[in-house]
This record gives sequence, C-alpha cells and structure tokens, in this order.
Amino acid sequence: MNSHVDERVPVLVVGGSLVGLSASLFLGRLGVGHLLVEKHASTSTHPRGRGNNLRTMELFRTAGVESAVREAASVLAGNHGILQAESLTGMDHHWLFREIDPGGAMSRFSPTGWCLCSQNDLEPVLLRTAQELGGELRFSTELISFEQDAEGVTAVVEHRESGRTSVVRADYLIAADGPRSSVRRRLGIGQTGRGELFHNVSITFRAKRLADVVGDRRFIACYLTNPAADGALLPVDNVEQWVFHAPWHPETGETLEDFTDERCAEHIRMATGVRDMEVEITGKAPWHAAERVAERYRDGRIFLAGDSAHEMSPTGAFGSNTGIQDAHNLVWKLAAVLGGWAGPGLLDTYGAERQPVAVATSARAAARSAEHSHPGYSAPPTTGRQSDVLAVAMGYRYASDAIHGADPATPVVPDRFTATGEPGSRAPHLWVDRDGTRMSTLDLYERTCVLLTGPEGAAWHGAALRVADRLDIPLAAYRIGPDPTHDLTPDPGTDWTELHGTTPQGAVLVRPDGFVAWRARGAEREPERVLTDVLQSVLCR
Repeated sequence: MNSHVDERVPVLVVGGSLVGLSASLFLGRLGVGHLLVEKHASTSTHPRGRGNNLRTMELFRTAGVESAVREAASVLAGNHGILQAESLTGMDHHWLFREIDPGGAMSRFSPTGWCLCSQNDLEPVLLRTAQELGGELRFSTELISFEQDAEGVTAVVEHRESGRTSVVRADYLIAADGPRSSVRRRLGIGQTGRGELFHNVSITFRAKRLADVVGDRRFIACYLTNPAADGALLPVDNVEQWVFHAPWHPETGETLEDFTDERCAEHIRMATGVRDMEVEITGKAPWHAAERVAERYRDGRIFLAGDSAHEMSPTGAFGSNTGIQDAHNLVWKLAAVLGGWAGPGLLDTYGAERQPVAVATSARAAARSAEHSHPGYSAPPTTGRQSDVLAVAMGYRYASDAIHGADPATPVVPDRFTATGEPGSRAPHLWVDRDGTRMSTLDLYERTCVLLTGPEGAAWHGAALRVADRLDIPLAAYRIGPDPTHDLTPDPGTDWTELHGTTPQGAVLVRPDGFVAWRARGAEREPERVLTDVLQSVLCR
C-alpha cells in the first residue's frame, strides 16, 4: 500500500446507493466529515426499492428531508395495497391488503406515515441534501484496495473515467457496497442463512393503454398469477410507465439474453390479459432474492451496512429499510466516539444490535414472500405471523452494552407491536408543546442523549445536568408536565408516564438514535451516582 496520503477524512463511505447516501446524510447532520465514493456514474435510474416504512420516515423527518421525500414521491401518493389477480381483465382478483394504514391507526404511534418513493426518486433527494450538509460525494469513483491498522484505514480509490488514483486515510470505513460487497469478500466475512430464494428480471416499459385497464385500482403492486405468464406489475406514473417483475430461472439454464424485448413484451401482454396492447420495453435489470446475513458486521475499523451486511426477500421492502436503519444506528456511535464522549467499545454494539435484527427480519421477509406467492418463489406459506408488519418495522429490540436494563429474553422482533418505553425499544412518540411549537418527542432525538423526567422528577433533571457537565457528555434534559413551567407540555388527555412505563417521579434516558437506553420508574436516593453509572455504561466509557 502506498504510504503517501492525498487526503484525510474521519469516515470513508463506500457505496452511494440508498444506504451509503443515508449514511452520508446522517453524518452530515451530526457534523462528521466524510467522503463517499460510488463506482457508478450517477444515482439509480431504475425504479425499485420503493417502500419506505414508518421508522425510516421518522429518521428522514428528524434529518429534515421528509417533505422533500414526499414531494419526490407525490405521483404515487394515492397508491395503496397489494392486488392479486389472474389477469387485469378478468374477474378473479382480490386484495392481499387494501390499505397500509386503515383508519389512520398508526398516527397513534408515529408523527409520520409510510411513503411509496422509488429508489430513483429518493436517491437524488438524499444526494442533494448530503451535499448541502458538506458531504464530499464522488461518483464514477471506485475503491481499489484498502488496508487497516490500529489507528485507521488507508484506501486507494480510482476515478473510473480518468484513471486517476488517490490515497485516502480515514479513521473508519463504512462498506455499503451492496450484496456482492468487495469489502466483505476481502475481509473474509462469511454469511449465514438459506441463500438464494428466487430470481426475477425487472422490466421497465411504456404502455399507454394499460392505465385504462387498471382503472381506479391504484395498487402498490399487482401479483399476476396466469400460470403461463406470471409476474408482478408496479406503476411508475400510473399513466404509461410501468415495471414488471418476471420470474427468471437460471437454475434451469435460462439466461438474461433469453429475455429479449419481444419475449418480455409478449409476457406482459399475456400476464395482464391485454393481448393486443402496444408495449415498449425501456430497460431490464436482474435481481436476486436471498436470505443471507453477514457473520459479523465489524472488522477493526471497518463496518458493513445495508446489503453488504444482509440480503432479504423484497416483499415488504424490509431490506432497504433495514439498511437505512443500520446506517442510522452506526453513525451516531461513530460521531460519539470521534467526538470523544463515548468509548471505542460503543462501536462493538453496532453489530450486537443490528445483526440479530437482520436475522429476524430476513426470515420475516422470506415468509411474507411465501404468503404473497411472490412470482418465482415456490415456497409454501408457513405461519400467520405476518399480520403485524409494524412489529418488524418498528418493534425490534436491542440488547447490548449500550442499553442498560434490557430484558435479554425479549424477542428481537415481537409478534405484535407495542410502544412500551422499555430499555432497548424505540422511544414512544408523544405530541408535546415546546415554547409554543407543537412537536413529537421523536424530534428531540438526534444529536445528543436526552433525559425525560416527569412533573415530579426534578431530582433526576438536576442530576442529569450536573453529571453531563462533569463527564463532558452532550446531554439534553427536558421536564414534561401539564403546565408551561415545564419544558414540554403533552397534548391534553395524554400521559407520558403511562406511555413510557414510568411514574411522575421517574426518568427515561433516550439515545441519539431514539432508542430507550435506560429507565427509572421512580425516584432514587442518589440520582447523580445512578446517572453517572448509567451514562458511563451506555456510552462504554
């Protein structure tokens, strides 16, 4: 490795797709200098990875991009549900589910909502915002080699058009370079799981007549089950641009070259039932559904995130959401360690927390594909555990050294979603008034740890301020109560103590990623000593 160094950065991000761009966005929000390199010339041009669940939208809300994401997604804002039909022209059809959030019930749990935004629309929003926050993002730039030592990572990157190479020295490297991750391969990190499940070819096409046949059925996707030509139809603009996922069987010797424009167009006509429809094929991209999770997420100063760490069946869009949430979990920990207010052991909790979530979520994703009879996947449905998708999206739990008092017996992903305020769970959402501004408690969690105390928790509040000052830890403390003498005033009729599982004398410590790190149900004789021990423990100092 060349000993000459051209540039130094705290963090080098490899991969500029959804997860890498999200990592850049989150790093920028926390003021962490970084360089992102992506071998492709631009963001994705193919519409895919479109479902952004509530937890991801909460992260985008906190990062200040929610409105921009919804604007980019506006064309599909009225699309809901998954339809299953033998063809679009016959009577044999039913909704696997009609609404993602029937009756608006999820508003009790979150200040935001699910969003259908294709990857090719979402990535430019993330790119633009990351650049505005000071991130250095270089496309057409590939990681050629890397070495690490006790102090950092030295990487050689090459601009693919000019052939010019440069040597980058980084404190840490985030590998978000996809399911065929060269970084993971070079580190010799193996994978667990069932491996490949099925294969599809994603076909983009134009068909002006199709909108008339679809009519007012504004679906997210329609699984077409004609035995002679099955597949999944997805709208791009609800007018003339569409995507069709056609089953591909390489295990029988079928090649990508077999998917000629003529074959694809005829397959789409047969599947939809519109045999005389004009179909213009505009693009094709193969994809592979798999269930794989990396055996470890960390190697020294290098971390895997997104598809380099886990592959999941696409049903439910769990893969991209899990990857974005990987980045969010990792970035605050890097910021804390680089900022000197957390010990390096905090970085070990990234894999300890995120890997079990990926194992549980990838199993749920595969089960959901079977339940929906995803084209190309022949596995039979297993159990009825898929009824609460919210449990997978937001109910996952952490048990690590960065959580104080988590119950190790609690399932990583429960069968049902409940907002309990337990250590290791996502902190509950509560609407509050702060200096005349209505906000969610989730809006408080990004840059620092936060201590919430009840109307009788003055001892905890004062102790928190003294401990944070003495330990030189960035900590925000808010008193929640029914009148303006408190920092936060909940909406009438809501009870923050019940929601967070504590009492008016209690306290809840929330990490910058919005997860409950510790909870006290009531008062303690020595609150300052207790908080000192908790913060030192949670921050691995």
